[in-house]
Amino acid sequence: MSRFTAMTHAALPAALVPASELARVSTRAPRWRPGLAPPHHSEVFAPANEASGAAAALALAIDALRMGRLGAAEQAGDDRPLLWVQDRAALKLSGRPYRAGLPASLRHHLIHVICESSEDALFALEEGLRCRDVAAVVGEVVGNPKALDFTASRRLTLTSEKHGVPLWLVRLDAAHDLSSARMRWDVRAAPSPQPCWNHEAPGTPTWRADLFRARMHPPGTWILNDGGNALAAAHPADHPDVSATPYPVGLAFAAGDRQLAAW
Repeated sequence: MSRFTAMTHAALPAALVPASELARVSTRAPRWRPGLAPPHHSEVFAPANEASGAAAALALAIDALRMGRLGAAEQAGDDRPLLWVQDRAALKLSGRPYRAGLPASLRHHLIHVICESSEDALFALEEGLRCRDVAAVVGEVVGNPKALDFTASRRLTLTSEKHGVPLWLVRLDAAHDLSSARMRWDVRAAPSPQPCWNHEAPGTPTWRADLFRARMHPPGTWILNDGGNALAAAHPADHPDVSATPYPVGLAFAAGDRQLAAW
């Protein structure tokens, strides 16, 4: 594919670019791995009955901040707080953040905001993204509220990118909808690896994470494990207890979030 052709295809909507060319792009794009610079606006879809969404979003946020890839987070000794916003429905389903269970670096640097409605939560998220004294923002909303349409999503993306504050928005019990989020995950809890010394002790937090849409990476499935020191990612084949459904090459680029019944 020539440089002119690549530039032309980059300027066209995904629906107008031939699927064969999109497949070539997806095969050349780097696969996601921990430590890469993430986009400023990500979404994490998760069931509300297992707390996997907020935990995975927090692990991804800490990984990004730890690697020093996001603007002012490169500065040593960054002690800016993390803003955590929940609407009332999310609070009832998943509960408040347990401060004693947070990483030591965040236990005394957490701002927790409870909003009565999804509209108030979106307002709080946008205001938090405008504050550069905040290291990152994690939000939790339930379902597919009317307030969180594509226009609202686009506002969050632009605000996050303009002010350099990253956002991980957890969508509890939600269906995939239109969104301008640059990276979108489906996350579920997965069996933890067995502890080395005490086999009856609880294992480290582990998730099955499906990246079903990303601007800079092809889709894929990982087993994420957060042992406290760094976020690790393994292929599901290395974990026989966890089933995986790989995505066809080029699917995310050609179809976005739409289902392909005939694929």
